[in-house]
Amino acid sequence: MGVKFNREYKDIVTDLANAIGTIDDSYEAFEMDADDWSALASAEQAEFMRTLADDIFYGLGSMPKLSIGSGTIEYDPVNHVLKVHSHENVVHVIQLI
Repeated sequence: MGVKFNREYKDIVTDLANAIGTIDDSYEAFEMDADDWSALASAEQAEFMRTLADDIFYGLGSMPKLSIGSGTIEYDPVNHVLKVHSHENVVHVIQLI
């Protein structure tokens, strides 16, 4: 299937990384606890989120919804967007075109 996009890939990944970072316990995707995560420098946390965003983007090509911590990321092919949910609310919509 694959995620269809027309925007610059790096811009999508940057937006997705920033959105994932708003999920309170997104660090659980790295099998870390809150103390381990907070011990990392902000640049290290940002690099982890960019890597996770890249992995999620490709994962959404085969599974339209993925769980990250207490949130989810959903590919909406009809509207050409990624929806990042935290605690049952859509907190970010990332345009793909």
